[in-house]
Amino acid sequence: MLEKQPHIVVEDLTMAYGSFVVQRDLTFTVNHGDIFIIMGGSGCGKSTLMRHMVGLKEPAKGRVFYDGINFWDTDPVERQQFMSKIGISYQSGALWSSMTLAENIGLPLQEFTDLRPNQIREIVELKLALVGLGGFEDYYPSEISGGMQKRVGLARAIALDPEIVFFDEPSAGLDPISARLLDDLILELSESLRTTVVIVTHELASIFAIGNNSVFLDPETKTMLAVGDPKKLRDASDNETIRKFLTRGEG
Repeated sequence: MLEKQPHIVVEDLTMAYGSFVVQRDLTFTVNHGDIFIIMGGSGCGKSTLMRHMVGLKEPAKGRVFYDGINFWDTDPVERQQFMSKIGISYQSGALWSSMTLAENIGLPLQEFTDLRPNQIREIVELKLALVGLGGFEDYYPSEISGGMQKRVGLARAIALDPEIVFFDEPSAGLDPISARLLDDLILELSESLRTTVVIVTHELASIFAIGNNSVFLDPETKTMLAVGDPKKLRDASDNETIRKFLTRGEG
């Protein structure tokens, strides 16, 4: 079996807003091809950690490496190049209501490529087909369901064929069947596109269905309590906080 190679390394990270510390001493590795879960109780800083990892907020302390390169030590041009390799799917979908699905997905292609409109349209059609929405190009967000909007957000996140895709609470607001279908889609795209996936979530069904690596953040101690396969943490952790979270208090 081939040894996994680090894709993202977070080292001694402290997150803070002024003097208020959200989390401290975070150190973990996301390997190439991982479906990595950022999990923990409400208010522990999961989404804040994602913002630090995608370059939207600079750490109060510590470093974030991409393939061995310190993101925050690079110049603005290099940093923008890193950002172009990252796709982000937001909790709400973050679709422009006045634009069609094709126009929403085509935005990053217009911004970061020199492709002609007909070439962009071809790519948009392909990405929508990948998420099971072929033929919906000219619909508006208000004309489709919440679950379909999540899939459109995913299609936009992979428009530029990123190396890493970040999801912020992808299953939030979905019924169990739609949430499972979205999990299956994330797993399928990760395997077929060889993409590293990082997911912020507290949904146990999703965590165990698709996650193979994770970090557990604790709002009380304001630091990480564990890293590793969430199923192994559920079954073998000797930490009561982790066991309660991963078994809904029944473990």
